[in-house]
Amino acid sequence: MKFEQYNISPEIKRSLEDLGFKRPTDIQFKAIPSILNGDDVLAIAQTGTGKTAAFAIPVLHILQRKRRRIGRKEVRCLVMVPTRELAIQIAEVFETLAKYTKLNILGLFGGVEQAEQVKKLDQGVDVMIATPGRMFDLINQEHIDLSNLDILILDEADHMLDLGFIRDIRDVLKHIPRDHQTLFFSATIDKNIKELAYSVVRNAIRIQISPQDPVSKNVNHAVAFVEMDDKRFFLERLVGELPDAKILVFVRTKVRAERVFAAMERVGVKSLTMHGGKEQKDRLQVMEEFKKGDIKLLITTDVNARGIDIPNVDYVVNYDLPDVPENYVHRVGRTGRGVQRGQAVSFCSTEEKPLLEAIEAYIGKPVVVMKIDSQDYRETLSFSEDIPNDNWQLLLDEHEKELKNKKEKRSKQSLLPFLFTKHCSLTFYSHDQSFV
Repeated sequence: MKFEQYNISPEIKRSLEDLGFKRPTDIQFKAIPSILNGDDVLAIAQTGTGKTAAFAIPVLHILQRKRRRIGRKEVRCLVMVPTRELAIQIAEVFETLAKYTKLNILGLFGGVEQAEQVKKLDQGVDVMIATPGRMFDLINQEHIDLSNLDILILDEADHMLDLGFIRDIRDVLKHIPRDHQTLFFSATIDKNIKELAYSVVRNAIRIQISPQDPVSKNVNHAVAFVEMDDKRFFLERLVGELPDAKILVFVRTKVRAERVFAAMERVGVKSLTMHGGKEQKDRLQVMEEFKKGDIKLLITTDVNARGIDIPNVDYVVNYDLPDVPENYVHRVGRTGRGVQRGQAVSFCSTEEKPLLEAIEAYIGKPVVVMKIDSQDYRETLSFSEDIPNDNWQLLLDEHEKELKNKKEKRSKQSLLPFLFTKHCSLTFYSHDQSFV
């Protein structure tokens, strides 16, 4: 079924055509009809499946069809999200889909001055995408009126639960009318999520898109065994091999992000950092630069692992393996989105092997291991613009003559035999299976 066959307004169809969207994804195909019918929906779908459009398309149609005069400070549809970045992204989706309509969209989040947000609220808003903190702050200041709300959407509900927003979710129900439509979207489902979901939805249509492999089929993902102190050399070499690729690098902490940034700076590699320690205006600027491709390497913590849609990410690098196995799926889901192919590689040190085992248990299968022989490993360190430690230098001195000859020979070839590059012929080993 094509979007042109759906019973949605011509203005929204025109926006979908501009975007090149012809057919719905699985979650869109299953969710849109139920939402259009006015049903409550409980939807479980992994990252990268197109779930934002799954609720944005029908909600905009409903609001447009039932167009009415909006009172001052009034909100017709509330989308609650856990993070500022997600609020910005979802607001952009709504604005893009609604550009040929007269519907008003507002992204509401902290970290910026509230004056402009209050000005828009005073005029009334059709769709408000909000984080709990700023929203309740403005409710208490009497700048928001939810008493005539038509639709409540909880997106990334599992992440909201993880961040301790359960009380905020329950509190918002006190401000909205009993008769409203609720759409509940989550990437995962467990006892706590079920309990929360069934406390806010009524006779909901349940939709679950959960493939056997939680990692998107559009992502090739593998692991390379690299010791902790050597990871920066492999990242440097990867960037050198892929000068035109947009690469998203995940590390464990904001301190770690700045250290990797400094290591890349020392070898002349331009990069950006994103983490919770940055001011909101700086985070917005970083995201804009990376999205536009002005700088193609972004080093981030898990603040960018959930829900964020960064266009055309070619590679995800797990510089550090995540402490929480579920975050591995969210991280690698930043590439291979929609119909695009993506590549993900994890650097696993000796001390991180238990984390790798936990990830493999979570996804239900081993991660493909990319074989790096000792010579390739040594060459990766020797080609670095940074100076390896003395022990490595002594080892490399023994092979100085051999490596000097190979530098010239390999300068026109791939320097990373474990990468998914067009000029590499590789064998990937995964237990008793081989992949060429």
